[in-house]
Amino acid sequence: MAGLEHILREHAFFAACPEDQIALVAGCARNHRFDPGQYLFREGDPANEFFLIRHGKVALEIAAPAQSPIVISTLGEGEIVGASWLLPPYRWTSDARAVELVRAVGIDAACLRGKCEADHHLGYEMMKRFAPILVKRLNATRLQILNVYGKR
Repeated sequence: MAGLEHILREHAFFAACPEDQIALVAGCARNHRFDPGQYLFREGDPANEFFLIRHGKVALEIAAPAQSPIVISTLGEGEIVGASWLLPPYRWTSDARAVELVRAVGIDAACLRGKCEADHHLGYEMMKRFAPILVKRLNATRLQILNVYGKR
């Protein structure tokens, strides 16, 4: 567990996070490796885990009728993959595919939600850290929509 605590402490997402909260989150964490082309999760599946990318790149994709999946974002080292674990119905709204070898720390969603419910300070800290990620991704998607539909 000490190794995962160290990894979390070094990850940008947990910068300046209180040590006791890092210890709580580390209790829900495990290491992952995804080969190129492997999916971290698929749209519609239960959002049981989110990922801190330590190495590699992950494409967030959405399915489009009669065409290849559309990449809405590519995430890399120091970024978070997955926010659907945070709010009901806890289902993924996109696919996440490893573009290259990915090493990540997965955080068990049910475990962390339970800890956030028991410790509202931890829950508030997670919300403060995830809100900017959600806003950033929403704005990026908005710009992509403008780029596609804003042309006349």
